[in-house]
Amino acid sequence: MSAHHPIHPADPALFHLTGREIAELIVELRTEGREFGLLWPSAEPGEANLHGRRLVNLGNIPASTLINLLALLREYKRTRDGVRE
Repeated sequence: MSAHHPIHPADPALFHLTGREIAELIVELRTEGREFGLLWPSAEPGEANLHGRRLVNLGNIPASTLINLLALLREYKRTRDGVRE
């Protein structure tokens, strides 16, 4: 996962995400995003797929949006804190 190479909503790797894995990503996003005001207490894994895309019950965004947002937050924090890979 990289902020410079976002995941496309139809990426085949996303088809294998379980509801539990999405829930864990949501918890991570809440933790990472709290400092920036990204709280979304009502977000939860969606049961439905839209054209093969896993959804998150947060206005039904694709799971890729959740993953890409996490990548952006991590990249920003690394840059801000001066951590180099």
